[in-house]
Amino acid sequence: MGVGVRRADDERLGRRNRMLVLIPVALIVLITVVDIHSSKDIHLGPLLVIAPALTPSFAGPRATAAIGALAVAAQVFIAVLHGGLTTSNHLAQIAALTVLSALIVVFTLVREHRNRQLVRAQSVSEAAQRALLRPLPDRIGPLELATTYLAAEDETHIGGDLYTATRTDDGTRVLIGDVRGKGLAAVGEAALLLSAFRLVAARHRDLADLARTLHRHVERYLVDFADSGDETGEHFITALLLDIPDDEPVVSLTNCGHPPPLLLRQGRVRVLEDTEAAPPLGVPVAAPDAHRSRTTPFRSDDTLLLYTDGVTEARDRDGVFYPLAERTARWATCAPEALVAHLRRDLLSHCGGRLGDDAAIIAIRRTPTAGHPAES
Repeated sequence: MGVGVRRADDERLGRRNRMLVLIPVALIVLITVVDIHSSKDIHLGPLLVIAPALTPSFAGPRATAAIGALAVAAQVFIAVLHGGLTTSNHLAQIAALTVLSALIVVFTLVREHRNRQLVRAQSVSEAAQRALLRPLPDRIGPLELATTYLAAEDETHIGGDLYTATRTDDGTRVLIGDVRGKGLAAVGEAALLLSAFRLVAARHRDLADLARTLHRHVERYLVDFADSGDETGEHFITALLLDIPDDEPVVSLTNCGHPPPLLLRQGRVRVLEDTEAAPPLGVPVAAPDAHRSRTTPFRSDDTLLLYTDGVTEARDRDGVFYPLAERTARWATCAPEALVAHLRRDLLSHCGGRLGDDAAIIAIRRTPTAGHPAES
């Protein structure tokens, strides 16, 4: 969310809250008027505590203290007109209302302090996300891109899913991955893989060699992790690497235990299964050539949909997994931005607005070029 949008929302919220303050004021006036016009054996003054108790739901400590003071003043006014200020009953009511109002103000102060801490934590989380998962541009070379990221943990904007893209001399390389686990605990491993990819992606002509290099980086990190007493066998990263040349209607893929991408072509959806996918990064491989790349046609107006297992493993209230390929077919002809927006809304609707794991989606469309017009 941009700073200007957030500031406008804060201003609208402030105006609304100032109007809501009139509600406890009206309650104080109403209770006071009714009590004054009632017989002396009817005591409505204790109801004045409703006003300061209601105020913290939409206002801060100052407004709550002001409403509390107004309620106490109203109770004093009632006491003066009904039997005198020094009667034991009225003194007890005034004292009780004063103490309760003070406690409500203290509660509001504590709540405000915790809210400020939460806002600071969210700001740090957003800054970390921007640094770690830098937004992909809408266009890279002949490619149109759109992304979305949904963190599973409440009040966080980042987790173990990752993606990035970088330019090479003659094309674009894309990485999407998923660290085992979710939330802030997986951020360190996500940062390691992203930084390693950005550093070496353009140095390797062969995509399988790049995967082997990234595998060694993750293994080295996990060895250091083991020295701290953690279980390295419980840590790994699934990853999918793509190499998309500018001047050839193809895409090369190397899969390291990651869910296969979907290819959208002329309104149809096909899963690009890879029966020879390598194990996830960080998991020991039996053969040195376990990481392989394969090439498949990727023509003008084709779209590749990359995702993490947080998407396909999202369940509805009956435990049914999200049918990604089936739902994607509904919007297979949409541009990447619209496609991702549809899938995001549909996914959240499917799981009731709450995911069990982090989820990321990337849509990549090859636009028609002079050398490769759209297929008819």
